[in-house]
Amino acid sequence: MDERGEQRPVMPLEVSDLSYVAGGKILLNKLNFRLEGGVRTVILGPNGAGKSLLLRVCHGLLQPGSGNLSWAGRTPSQAGRDLAMVFQRTVLLRRTVSDNIAHTLGIMGVARQERSSRIDTALKEAGLSDLADHPARTLSGGEQQRLSIARARVLRPRVLLLDEPTSNLDPGATAAVEAMIRAADADGTRIIMTTHDILQARRLADEVLFLHKGRLLEHTVASKFFADPDTSEARRFLLGELLE
Repeated sequence: MDERGEQRPVMPLEVSDLSYVAGGKILLNKLNFRLEGGVRTVILGPNGAGKSLLLRVCHGLLQPGSGNLSWAGRTPSQAGRDLAMVFQRTVLLRRTVSDNIAHTLGIMGVARQERSSRIDTALKEAGLSDLADHPARTLSGGEQQRLSIARARVLRPRVLLLDEPTSNLDPGATAAVEAMIRAADADGTRIIMTTHDILQARRLADEVLFLHKGRLLEHTVASKFFADPDTSEARRFLLGELLE
């Protein structure tokens, strides 16, 4: 839903023959898929599969070497504020918790009279209201990640890309971050994320993209993937036998 409580339009992602090459090595190899709205997408694969790289290309942080990628007919740069990304390693300003969110609103040109209410809402949704005046970098790892998600969501993106959002967090902190992901999804924000945690993928995924060595081997509903994957690579991955 948008700020008026109205359903936001779907912004499908169309990827065709997309490749990415670095140092003479093909890291993404002719990917073809389409992601519709209304479902949570989890990208899985062993180390070096290209999961994080694909997210960065989808966000526009990296340009593909060949092929095409579009969000409802727009390039990532044209999609702009409709896309937001949260990284595995949190980067916060040397400011208070609330100032980290205020800074984001300020650089994006949100009117001053509107910032306070949006900051309060963002902190409440993240469970950080009581820490608003604390230095952001003194927060625990889980609190910092919740702040990162709140900072991304405060601009009301239509798509939220999350790269290993709970890596190295304890179970309680992981549960809190997953609750924020579900809340964003319930608000109509499109969720696309990577994770190395198979149990987390089972909890959150509606559909799965499975990558191996830069190739897309499976794109299917999560229940099918976890119960009966089509490829031997996916079956080995789920058994913990395919590490890279």
